Amino acid sequence: MSTAATDDGLLLPVPDEDGAPFWEYAARGELRIQACEDCGRLRFPPRPCCPHCHSFASAWRPMSGRGRIWSYVVPHPPLLPAYAAMAPYNAILVELADAPRIRLAGNLVAAPDAPLDSVDPARLRIGARVQVAFTEVGGVTVPRWLLEKA
Repeated sequence: MSTAATDDGLLLPVPDEDGAPFWEYAARGELRIQACEDCGRLRFPPRPCCPHCHSFASAWRPMSGRGRIWSYVVPHPPLLPAYAAMAPYNAILVELADAPRIRLAGNLVAAPDAPLDSVDPARLRIGARVQVAFTEVGGVTVPRWLLEKA
């Protein structure tokens, strides 16, 4: 998968043939992960062939959308100009609850449409439980993450 920039300089994913279903499901508010139809193993990023059994048969399995912060970073300037005004913001890796070997990158935000800097970096914790939320950015629906309510 590659990226493209919006008119205001934000980076957006450019779906390729293998990953297109991920983004189509995201546009419907669903988090799905590619799975091998022969051995059943989940894989991300999406690809045409199972790295375990080499099958080309795949399906997209629904996930609960729950996970935990596996890692994070708080970028500081210098950054791309479109992101410098948002600093400090976070970029997190989320380990999915129902697929612990699958990790997705995103941002922890206060609400689905909140700005990237809407969560105080002091609130970030490895292991914090999160729930997926979806928002449209530049014509692409992207997953973001919200802290799970205790």
